[in-house]
Amino acid sequence: MLRAAAATLLQRASLPSSAAFTAAALDLPCSFVPHNELPCKPRTSGLTEIRGPYYTPVTPTYLRELLDAVGHAVDGLKFAGGAFHVMNRRAVKALNDEAHKHDVYTSTGGWIEHVLATGRSRETVQQYLAECKVLGFDTVEVSTGFISLPDDDLVRLVKDVRAAGLRPKPEVGIQFGAGGDSSAAELAAEGTLDVSWAIRRARRCLEAGAEMVMIESEGAGITEDVASWCTNVVSRLVDAVGLEHLQFEAADPPVFSWYIKTFGAGVNLFVDHSQIVQLECLRRGIWGTKSTWGRLLTYGNGGGSGASSGGASTPQREA
Repeated sequence: MLRAAAATLLQRASLPSSAAFTAAALDLPCSFVPHNELPCKPRTSGLTEIRGPYYTPVTPTYLRELLDAVGHAVDGLKFAGGAFHVMNRRAVKALNDEAHKHDVYTSTGGWIEHVLATGRSRETVQQYLAECKVLGFDTVEVSTGFISLPDDDLVRLVKDVRAAGLRPKPEVGIQFGAGGDSSAAELAAEGTLDVSWAIRRARRCLEAGAEMVMIESEGAGITEDVASWCTNVVSRLVDAVGLEHLQFEAADPPVFSWYIKTFGAGVNLFVDHSQIVQLECLRRGIWGTKSTWGRLLTYGNGGGSGASSGGASTPQREA
């Protein structure tokens, strides 16, 4: 028996990276207990991007231990709020390298807004993109929550990110001043734009080569720092752009619970790193609150999002 167990462990240790996240290789405890079937990485739906350094420090050691435990549930790692700019290069590269070992792409977060606001030149942006490439990032989030940028310029920026060998992820919403720690009163005073404006920008970015668009929870006036949730905005975005092309900020348990109840376990979400286990339990249908416990189901291996197999896939790193 011990010899057989050792052989099994050796076989698992020799699995190639591409096979490391199959259901058989995960070795989850009590796998005989039924749970929702979710697609394995790389997947076309049910993508989860987690916030890394910002509100709390995330070190390479912590990230390694986190991904060793639940890396099968994580598709992307985001450095929020320009966090990587205040970390030394060694730490940033170590975090990106650790993520890549677990087939997790890394995102700069929306700091390009600061670059645009201070540099005001295409040359500065090109330098920024080159630096991101050297640091090992895969994705550049193209945010405009704090700045006003014409549609044509946004499209040009998306194309420049692609030309630099990186993957652009535009972030859209209808709330000016979104994306930071602005209070609800400050955001309400700014007012909001019509959702058709966000739809147009999202479509143009996809046409320019973006694979997925991030929907800012504040920027859509939906679920963060608002008096009441504007779920109609989400519905219009999904109908017009397609669920498979959207990823929703949902860094609050009631918010990501609502998204999964509404769109299924295969909806693409962004949450804090501290919430990944809670979110995965919800996607799998093994735990929840009174309104979700035992009610979130899937049928087959699609995650219940309604997205086709030809939808947006997990971003792959450039060779």
